[in-house]
Amino acid sequence: MNKTLFDDLDISYWHNSEYAQKYYVGTTPTNEQVEEVENELGYKLPQSYIALIKQQNGGMPINTCFPTSVPTCWAENHIAISGIMGIDKNKPYSLCGEMGNSFWIEEWGYPAIGIAICTTPTAGHDMIFLNYHDISRTDEPTVVHIDQENSYKIITLAANFEDFICGLVNSSKFKNCIYNRLLLNIL
Repeated sequence: MNKTLFDDLDISYWHNSEYAQKYYVGTTPTNEQVEEVENELGYKLPQSYIALIKQQNGGMPINTCFPTSVPTCWAENHIAISGIMGIDKNKPYSLCGEMGNSFWIEEWGYPAIGIAICTTPTAGHDMIFLNYHDISRTDEPTVVHIDQENSYKIITLAANFEDFICGLVNSSKFKNCIYNRLLLNIL
């Protein structure tokens, strides 16, 4: 059997909450649906992202923090995500859904550098994007944090989507992380 990306990702990676199911988690996408979304967005999705959504099409992960070497609007040493957008257009938090990529660029004024891929606990005051700016057609986009409250300042988080997903850690790793308390109120 051929091993694919994220084969070792445990099902406990995801919060299995009613909220996640309602707003994020879609049906398993077909190759045709992936291609349709790529055409609508105007970007080729990273293979690692496609592998992840074929396991679960969007959701709220257990590990929600990514360490940074610079302060962000969220914390001195990390960013936090609340969910990873899938491609099921019937879900509000999906790439082409009601609260998807176009919403963040057109309604919130985020720079059109790529694809809004993760939501954050700040309800839009910072976002995680796949950054396609200045890459060749064969390269994968980097993953960046964009701080709307700081003139849309961009900080590179990871060289690619796989490194970003594998680099997410539990919020308990950060002392006094407010996200632990916020998450308990949602789930």
